[in-house]
Amino acid sequence: MALFSQRKGLKQLVKSLQTDDMDRELRYGLWTAVQTIYFEQYIPPLYGQYHSQLCYDVDELMGKLWIYYFKVPSDSKPETGDCITRLRDYFLKCPWNEVYDVIEFVMKNGGDRQQGIFGNKCNHFLQLENSGYRFVGTEITPITSPSEIEAIESAINSGLKSVEVHLSAALSLLSDRKKPDYRNSIKESISAVESICCLISGDNKATLGSALKAVAKKASIHPALEKAFSSLYGYTSDAKGIRHALLEENTPLTFTDAKFMLVACSGFANYLIGKAADLGIRIK
Repeated sequence: MALFSQRKGLKQLVKSLQTDDMDRELRYGLWTAVQTIYFEQYIPPLYGQYHSQLCYDVDELMGKLWIYYFKVPSDSKPETGDCITRLRDYFLKCPWNEVYDVIEFVMKNGGDRQQGIFGNKCNHFLQLENSGYRFVGTEITPITSPSEIEAIESAINSGLKSVEVHLSAALSLLSDRKKPDYRNSIKESISAVESICCLISGDNKATLGSALKAVAKKASIHPALEKAFSSLYGYTSDAKGIRHALLEENTPLTFTDAKFMLVACSGFANYLIGKAADLGIRIK
């Protein structure tokens, strides 16, 4: 809802997309997410007994943050309450990219119980303040639509280890803000599709092409869809040497290429898992 100053044109109605910077409102919002999910309910242990699992997780988190993020001697770590105060001071003053480093570190090291709600809270502020990034799983990723995020997260959380490993690797390679590796991200995405096809076909040595044919016999895949993903496999096998050491072409692979493959392969993996369930095919 537009407020008075926005209606009068005295303040921007819509912010510019924040990709290489971070304004005060976004920084404060992300700290609110950290504070409310992790620190607001923290109570120091009494005689070695923790008030809740969350309090234990926070102590563990601050120890890891001190040693593995700030990389200072463990015996210099103050009490957790003082650590939180120091983290807040750092969070509100550090370069914008390090804010993302902190919330990603918190997501990955703050205990499994809070991950979902923390990701949702951060994404609320990221969307509200028009950030160019979102949490997808445990990674801060360049902006994608809600449907794309849902497709990726659903496939990553499918319960099929090999699929999860490949897609998580693809997402991590795509999301690396310092040195993204689009080529290998695409390779991991298509490997996830190969994996689910091999699991359904029961042949761990099958190529994607042969696995797709076996799956099509069991799962009644429409020929056009089978052809589409066979063509995608051909793209990853031939384009710019992703699978083979071909000569480098003039146009390099981009974020758009890698993002498309991650979303498409996640969607196809979800489709195959659903088709297998519909037909009573047990995936081992």
